[in-house]
Amino acid sequence: MQDFHTRARAAERAMRQVFPETPLQRNVHLSERFGCDLYLKREDLSPVRSYKLRGAFNAMRKVLEDGPASKLFVCASAGNHAQGVAYMCQHFGVHGVIFMPVTTPQQKIQKTRIFGGDAVEIRLVGDYFDDTLTEAQRFCAAEGGHFLAPFDDEDVIEGQASVAVEIADQMGGAPDHVILPVGGGGLAAGVVQYFGEAVHYSFVEPAGGTSLAAAVKAGAPVTLDRVNSFVDGAAVARIGAHPFEVLKNIDISDVYAAPEDRICVTMLEMLNVEGIVLEPAGALAVDALVDVADQIKGKRVVCITSGGNFDFERLPEVKERAQRFSGVKKYFILRLPQRPGALKEFLNTLGPEDDIARFEYLKKSARNFGSVLIGIETSSRGNFDALFSRLDEAGFTYRDITNDEILAEFLI
Repeated sequence: MQDFHTRARAAERAMRQVFPETPLQRNVHLSERFGCDLYLKREDLSPVRSYKLRGAFNAMRKVLEDGPASKLFVCASAGNHAQGVAYMCQHFGVHGVIFMPVTTPQQKIQKTRIFGGDAVEIRLVGDYFDDTLTEAQRFCAAEGGHFLAPFDDEDVIEGQASVAVEIADQMGGAPDHVILPVGGGGLAAGVVQYFGEAVHYSFVEPAGGTSLAAAVKAGAPVTLDRVNSFVDGAAVARIGAHPFEVLKNIDISDVYAAPEDRICVTMLEMLNVEGIVLEPAGALAVDALVDVADQIKGKRVVCITSGGNFDFERLPEVKERAQRFSGVKKYFILRLPQRPGALKEFLNTLGPEDDIARFEYLKKSARNFGSVLIGIETSSRGNFDALFSRLDEAGFTYRDITNDEILAEFLI
């Protein structure tokens, strides 16, 4: 049997009949900021704007080599994997049935339909992905189809390793350091298995879905009790069994958790400074640069920007979360005396760079004091220290609820 390097290179060569290699671009801004020679592997520029195309291609190629061209392929996905499978069904001229949650945004459903055309059928099943997955697997077994797993499959991992093949060819060898986004672990496992010990790795998960860290600590894959779905391309409750076999001996100190709100800061910076559109999962590797800054100075570093399927309807939420993380936007509840001039007194405490972004009077009955929900945007986080000092001097009672998860969910 061929070794992994040979199979990964064969997969990469075969992909060239479908799409060109994605660029490996040196980023001047990030190189200067972090004192290293930093490159972005632009998987966001693949035909489906993510690396998922690679694993789907390789898994389907292997099946079709061994069976009839009329093979039925089935998958469950709410995003990039669905689009990759749809694209490859169209390419190979085979039939695919793609199960997506009922709650999937129409934009993602439409893109999947566009990539697959007449070759795919989309079925919307279940409010939650687990329900969707169960139904997809039931259907696949009943119809005798081939289930295309998004990451927990050796052929998929082999296909994702083509990212490392391209990096090595484009750089003329292995880089010193690779920063890898991790969801189910397929991409990370493929790159690690290809480069081996020649490279130092940093693995980055969203803080609300640290399934790799949990598995490394436990010595086996575990299912997280709760997952924050904001980083939808990497919000996985359980690392794949096959990827974990490759990653189980990594050092836990090389696994990082990226706060969801900080990822928003990175997404906006990449958009505003570089003109690069990244989805939350696609920004993970770049976001972790601040965590590994001391390790990468003077090194050749590659960040894999794994996807750019970003729905711009989410941009206001991303901006909001970025401002709150950066400390330039806060929400607080102000206890306002019910007398003439009280509101004017409050307004006089605002600084020249403080802007009211939200003002909602919460008083429900006739009382001497009323509660007001205030949202303030400013240019520097230090301005809030000055504002709160002035509020204290003026005798106002207030409560900062910016980071109060429960109150923010109901009021903001």
